Order: sequence, then C-alpha cells, then structure tokens
Amino acid sequence: MTHVVFDQLTKIYPGADFKAVDDVTLDIPSGRLVAFLGPSGCGKTTMLKMITGLLRPTQGSITFDGENILGVPAEKRGAVMVFQNHLLFPYMSVGDNVGFGLKMRKIDKKVIEKRVDDMLELVKLPGVAKRRPNQLSGGQQQRVALARALITDPRVLLLDEPLSNLDAHLRDEMRGLILSIQRDLDVTTIFVTHDQEEAVLLADQIALIFDGKLVQYAPSTEFYERPISERGARFFGGLNFVPGTRQGNMVKTSIGSFQIATQGYEQAPEGDVMLTIRPERVQIVSQPADTNCITAKVSNTIYMGTHTRFKVQVQDDIEIEAARGDFTGSIETGDTVSVHFPEKRIWVVPRDS
Repeated sequence: MTHVVFDQLTKIYPGADFKAVDDVTLDIPSGRLVAFLGPSGCGKTTMLKMITGLLRPTQGSITFDGENILGVPAEKRGAVMVFQNHLLFPYMSVGDNVGFGLKMRKIDKKVIEKRVDDMLELVKLPGVAKRRPNQLSGGQQQRVALARALITDPRVLLLDEPLSNLDAHLRDEMRGLILSIQRDLDVTTIFVTHDQEEAVLLADQIALIFDGKLVQYAPSTEFYERPISERGARFFGGLNFVPGTRQGNMVKTSIGSFQIATQGYEQAPEGDVMLTIRPERVQIVSQPADTNCITAKVSNTIYMGTHTRFKVQVQDDIEIEAARGDFTGSIETGDTVSVHFPEKRIWVVPRDS
C-alpha cells in the first residue's frame, strides 16, 4: 500500500499559454481506489504521466509515503500504467507479454513462468499463456495488460480509461474484475475516466477536474447530493436548475420562494445562486404542501422501465423533471399537478458566470 500526495502540482507544456494541470493538491490514502474524472482535455492523463515519470511537472511535487519521487527514475518508482489501447507486443505470446517486466529485471525463468500462471489465473484467463494477443478478444487483451502491470507488484496502479474500448457487457465484467483485484491486493489505484457512472461504480473517492483544476474531491454521494459548483452538478446529471437569490435559509426565485435546510447552502454565498434538486428527489403530490410547493403542467411522461420520468412546465422558460420509481397512477400529459421540493433535498451553488 502506498500513500500518494500531490502538492501544488502544475504542468505547462512547452509553447502553451495555459496550464494543462493547474496547482492540484490531492491526498490519496494507501489502498484507495480513486477516479480522476472530467471531460477530455482536462488534464487527467497528464497527471498519470507525471506519476509514472513519462512527464515532468513544471512545479509542485508528488510523494509516495512521504518520499518525493520526482528525482526517481521512472522504472524505479513502482508506478505501473495500463493504457486504453493495451499496447501488447504482437510478436510475443501472452505469457511473454505478462512476464516482460520480470524478464527485464532478470528474474529466473521458472519463477517468471509460475508468476505468469498466477497472474493469468488472477485475471480469469488460465491456459492462454501460449496464445498470441491477436487470438484474444478486446476484453481478454485488456485483462492481459492488467496482468502484465500487476506481475511487478506495483506500489501504485494507474489505469488510463481502461474500459472505454469495450462494449457494455465487457465493461461490466472488467469493472467487477478490477474492483475484485484491487480489493484483494489492496494496491493504491488511480484510474482516469470521462464517464461519471463508471467513476461512481468503481471509486472510493472521485477527483473532479475541469480545465486542469481540481474542482471537488469527495465520495460519489457528495457529487450527487452536495455539489459545490453548478458545472459539477450538471456533469453529474443534474437537470433542474432555477436561478434565485439566497437570503439566509430562503431562496427567492421567479417560480416561488423555497426554504432550504442549513446544509443546503454551505457552498453558496448570499445573493445570486442556482437552486438545484435531482429529479428523483422532486415529489409530485396529490395535496399541496405548506412550503416549497408549486403548481405546474405535465408536458411529457416517459416510462423508463425502472422508473417514470415526468417533465413539468412551470414557466415558459423553466421546466422541472421528476422521476418516480413507484409510479402506478394516471398522471398524463396536460395534467396540472402540485410539485414539492423537500427542503433537505434542495441544494444551492454559486451561479456560473
């Protein structure tokens, strides 16, 4: 297990007039599985490459268990990266691919063979050591790449969008395998993804990155229930946003005034804010509540299998979405309904410029 810390990590590429990674400070406890999440080009992979030694930071430091590794050669850091496109040697057998790192260390051939068999067993690919990579499926090749990384007993395992080239079924399978192996080996693991669902399903904590900056670092529930920015809330599937003005625990908007719980405005200043509530927290009620209730007209209903999604028009320019998992009623398009925003489920964030 390895404790990884970034301290004011910054990267400016030669000739660039912007920071690919901008003053990132981050603490990853030993044995954790952390996701670097954000849109393409936000600096996620650049950070992985600085950990491995493929890139050198412009400023800042990276430490493993308190030791600054920037002066340590890449091959001696113990940080191993599994790339999106496998990068297996096509002219080598699967076994030789997996054992390549140990061969470079001049480990005894018999020891390598035993370790290769153990690693292929670990990634659920026993008996394929003599095959060539082109005789395996994409999902199997990704497992081989994972085995090749793990055989060296890395201090830190780095995964660069490891599931993006796989179909939905294989993604589910690989997700489960990565999680199982990471828990069994207790290896500190960082993986890069632009898919928030993937990050939520795999990671202990998520580092949300926009434009090279660390925006929020927290468990997944925080991003859904307590985002600290409008952009972050939208990235995690937020659909309901109503501009307003906060005064204490009240938010005044064009569709009404809403009372919010104390924890609902920790991140938002007095004055201009954006009120947000997730669709599954919005309640369509038969009797209007005393507070936080508005009247709206149903503009659309969509049955999603696991739930029904409603769109209700509050004003010409404001539409609210609600999701009901237990819906068996007869709400139809065109109906006028009462919509309740529970105060503990409302969140307010600073309004994006």
